[in-house]
Amino acid sequence: MPIVTSVVSATIFFVDAVCKILYWLLIIRVVLSWVGVNPYTNSNELLGAVFQASDVILRPFQRLPLRIGVIDLTPIVVIYLLHILPGLVATILYSLIGGLR
Repeated sequence: MPIVTSVVSATIFFVDAVCKILYWLLIIRVVLSWVGVNPYTNSNELLGAVFQASDVILRPFQRLPLRIGVIDLTPIVVIYLLHILPGLVATILYSLIGGLR
């Protein structure tokens, strides 16, 4: 049983780390969009990488009607979901371990 607990703890740690990285990428993207930086016309490869990595998570949610005028609420929704996801994964995995005992 300790092996299963270790695997679950490592999985939760991994999910939490990925969510934090994506969170900060989205924050950087939002701030850059306020400044008016366009990574597709700028030759900075780092900015392009930030926008490409954040596009992966934003694109599925951009199909939803999350605009109010010119304000796009998609990053806010995704940041909220990234905040909830690690706790949800932890709850599900720990409940599965509890069923194995």
